[in-house]
Amino acid sequence: MITEGLERLAEHLAGGLTTSRALTEACLARIAAADGEGARAFPFGASARALEDADVQDRLRREGRIASPFAGIPIAVKDNVDQAGQVTRAGTRLLDQDPSAAADAPVVARLRAAGFVVVGRTNMTELAFSGLGLNPHYGTPANPRGTDAARIPGGSSSGSAVAVAAGMASAAVGTDTGGSCRIPAAFCGLVGFKPTGARIPRDGVFALSTTLDCVGSLGVSVTCCAVMDAVMAGEADLTLSPRPLHGLTLGALQGAVLADLEPAVALAYEAALKRLRQAGVAITPVTLEALGDIARINAKGGFSAGELYAHLGARLEAHADLVDPRVLRRVRLGAGLEPADYAAMQAIRSGMIAKVDAALSGFDAILTPTTPVVAPRFDELDADEDYARINGLALRNPSIANLLDRPAISIPCETTGALPVGLSLMGRTGEDRALLALAAGLESVIRGT
Repeated sequence: MITEGLERLAEHLAGGLTTSRALTEACLARIAAADGEGARAFPFGASARALEDADVQDRLRREGRIASPFAGIPIAVKDNVDQAGQVTRAGTRLLDQDPSAAADAPVVARLRAAGFVVVGRTNMTELAFSGLGLNPHYGTPANPRGTDAARIPGGSSSGSAVAVAAGMASAAVGTDTGGSCRIPAAFCGLVGFKPTGARIPRDGVFALSTTLDCVGSLGVSVTCCAVMDAVMAGEADLTLSPRPLHGLTLGALQGAVLADLEPAVALAYEAALKRLRQAGVAITPVTLEALGDIARINAKGGFSAGELYAHLGARLEAHADLVDPRVLRRVRLGAGLEPADYAAMQAIRSGMIAKVDAALSGFDAILTPTTPVVAPRFDELDADEDYARINGLALRNPSIANLLDRPAISIPCETTGALPVGLSLMGRTGEDRALLALAAGLESVIRGT
């Protein structure tokens, strides 16, 4: 089940065809369903105030005082984002005895101010440190699109993706440090958006990497993500005009991003490129030698391991038994990172960004498969070596946009009935709305609808 998009729901609310209470009750019923994934997507339960908030939005609508056209629509928020009166666990037992947040994070406050109803906080990979979504502490919600077998949801925004794909929320807040919105979106057949790093405030959001973290969104369409993005960025104009296809120039990235593609991914990606070309979009193969510097940046664990260990290392070591060993091993890679190493990594990154900016100045966006694999089965991750290999594959392509500080969006491109596959569009730093407008113009072609 995938719910209707935010625009259609706003139309239904405006036309009196539904109410916020009805929409919220439907989401809460799906969360509570014994045969669903609600207990794992929302391991801390649904929001106790959701129906009360929905009733407030219905009353304001009757009085003609709606905060935005989307007032009353139910959404979900990831567990690493502060909500007043709730513990921000970030998916770990390590933080579950911390004091409750004193206030909503700015992104949550802005969403509430626009009238959105938060139905609950969603599960995630522990400390946001994996692209697969597994969480041994609070359970891992199964992918709603894995009808042939039990498949993982992707991470780290696992619960956010499952909530939207299973109709437990109409859209969701996620975070993205190396693909954590776009990987689960690709695996679950959704759209996932990662903004430029400074676009959306990260106050009140648990920090995995102060260099790479972004607050993003997951939804059923590009427009859904564009609405969420505009609200969280504090913009007054929530509309998005799709860009016409005429005159677009896209680059199709070559090299490592095309290595080890599963047949289903290769087939869907090539078919999507063919549809774009048939629609008149110019696509040019692009090779970026500067991306070879990524290996140098990640040689000692990368930014995430170094920055998280600096922030939380002492607490991790004191309570290592509370942490998933697979996560702990990766975090500990940052233990030996010296200040000189860190400064060198930042310098390498700055140089890489400058080289890539110059090389891509003539392109409106850059295309890649979001991930080289479809959502793996749970049993494919039993062995630690398989977990590490598949996690690396899942993160490989989407992490490029984080390292380059560029906005990126994943759009489903699989054929009807097939396992989900995502196609990624990466835009220019700071030109987030331009990328979203471009993606909205291309969405139906990419999806083949």
